[in-house]
Amino acid sequence: MSFKSPQLGLYIRIVALLSLLLGLSDAGRLLGVNLGATSPVAVLGPTGFVLLAIFSLSRLFAGVGLWLKASWGAVLLVSSTAAELALYLSGSQDIHMSAVGFAVRIVLLVAISAIFALSFRFTRAQATD
Repeated sequence: MSFKSPQLGLYIRIVALLSLLLGLSDAGRLLGVNLGATSPVAVLGPTGFVLLAIFSLSRLFAGVGLWLKASWGAVLLVSSTAAELALYLSGSQDIHMSAVGFAVRIVLLVAISAIFALSFRFTRAQATD
């Protein structure tokens, strides 16, 4: 799958920026921004802290991969976002998410699915030419 098409370039970069911003927001939660003297591990719990760290790092790496227009960035973003949403929707007590955070993750999942579909369509159109 090729993300090198000029039509997808701006769209991929917007999704990359959204992924980077969400990853940085999660990293801020890991560092305890807006918690005062309370430890983030005490608020999130040890398992929640580790899961948030994994999802934050994977989202940051996926954003960099998308910015470079590498297909591994899209795969990493889909897998990490789908895993996080699956854990949240299954009722895991370790995943804490606001309604806005949930909506942003759904938008990311839909956007990256659209990128896959458009990339597939672009590749198929090039093959028929």
